[in-house]
Amino acid sequence: MSKTSVPFATQDISALARSLREQLGDRDSAPGHVELLNMLARSAGYRNFQGLRAQAAAHDLLTRNQAAPAPIDYEQVNRLARYFDAKGLLANWPAKSSLQEVCLWVLWSRMPSRKKLTEEQLNQHIRANHLFGDHALLRRQLFDRGLISRTADGREYRRVERQPSAEALALIRHLAERRSATRSARTNSSERRAS
Repeated sequence: MSKTSVPFATQDISALARSLREQLGDRDSAPGHVELLNMLARSAGYRNFQGLRAQAAAHDLLTRNQAAPAPIDYEQVNRLARYFDAKGLLANWPAKSSLQEVCLWVLWSRMPSRKKLTEEQLNQHIRANHLFGDHALLRRQLFDRGLISRTADGREYRRVERQPSAEALALIRHLAERRSATRSARTNSSERRAS
């Protein structure tokens, strides 16, 4: 019978260390192998090692045929976020093409889906989401990279429904949270001034 590995992860390593210290402090002698496995599992929020192993087996069974999610380069997402202001508006255009594409996904995500736009409506949308004053460059880039389509006469534009990259999704989420936090801070500040 082959042994299967059981993945182990924790959201908070400090809480894990604290829990292990407490569990080990209650003992008079060093724990055995199974006791130590149970301590680690409890420190990660499971009832015991059997619970951890059952969770891992169920996860494997449910995700066996799914493709592994693409890893996210959070350092790059953090660098990309610097191209946007506190309100989530694109403040600077990156020099590198790979960074430009991820920034364009943010603009794409804010466009209405499955809706026809005139060129002027698209331009207004782009102007409302950037600060460096070159909506024509951004419109052209969105089209050239296949994020929007247009009719042959250029009168109607549509967002092309595609799946953004893992970094683009992470950046979109990060900027949405940042915008929300900025709005919340402004609301709280206005309320304090009013009272």
